[in-house]
Amino acid sequence: MFDWLIKLSSILVFDKLGFEEGSHLGEALHFFIYDTIKIFILIIAIVYIVTLLRSYLPLDKIRDYLSGKHKFIGHIFASIFGMTTPFCSCSAIPLFVGFLQARIPLGVTFSYLISAPLGDAVVLAMMFSIFGLKITLLYIAFALTIAIVAGLIIGAMNLEKEILIEVKAIDSCCSGSKEYKQDSFKEKLFEAFEYTKDIFKKLYIYVIIGIAIGAFIHGYIPSDFIEKYAGGDVWYAPIVAVVMAVPMYSNAAGILPLVEVLTQKGVLMGTALSFMMAVVAVSLPEAMILKRVMSLKLITIFFSIVAIAIICIGYIFNYLIG
Repeated sequence: MFDWLIKLSSILVFDKLGFEEGSHLGEALHFFIYDTIKIFILIIAIVYIVTLLRSYLPLDKIRDYLSGKHKFIGHIFASIFGMTTPFCSCSAIPLFVGFLQARIPLGVTFSYLISAPLGDAVVLAMMFSIFGLKITLLYIAFALTIAIVAGLIIGAMNLEKEILIEVKAIDSCCSGSKEYKQDSFKEKLFEAFEYTKDIFKKLYIYVIIGIAIGAFIHGYIPSDFIEKYAGGDVWYAPIVAVVMAVPMYSNAAGILPLVEVLTQKGVLMGTALSFMMAVVAVSLPEAMILKRVMSLKLITIFFSIVAIAIICIGYIFNYLIG
């Protein structure tokens, strides 16, 4: 989707500015420019579209379906949908915000946010080609399980008050109220624009800070860091892998080749996959962006639940696969 932006960033950094490809600063700057522009585009496009569409959708019926007797199904749908979107953790946040604006239940939105960075068709195809069908299927099952269970737990904790952005109640055109005055399409476009601008102004500085941290880590953290401290079959390896992964930032496709190298150098499969899951699902840059969307309490709960689940999956993978 953003191949053109990768090429544009490469031209700007390596051709126009003269940085050497493969250099720490060049790679960090390329990552920063590419990811910042990409996430800005996603925030503006997704929040605008969701804001516009929700004025036409029967949101009460959708919310009733997702939060009522079909709540578990809602988490399954959100988790599966997340794994069909080609987003990293930070790129998934705009759609997460869009779900919040549509007043989709909080736990369901978290099921999406957790599953989205863990894999898409490209990542799963790469995993299949590297590790085979058995590991790929186990990975899909465990990733969906983490997203569904974590979403259910967060949804049951009544943490809606920890959301910091304003969730406006916009009536849909299907509203049955006789007092409801339907806006014209032009008015809806303008309202969506104003609302998107407001959301963007609240988020952009946190996006820049978060991606700047991620860019530094991307350019300067050596790839053999995890191998040195979490290699072998020591019992604490998955815990160390997850703790070391949190400050890092990448997407699943970007980190998967490193997982292959780690397993070739003696890191157990579960430990390596725990590292990958933690890098893409509970990264520090993601926390920096989410800080404007939700309270530190909710971020801590979210990260803790997901991190513990990933550690458990690492142990299970090591037991089953080794």
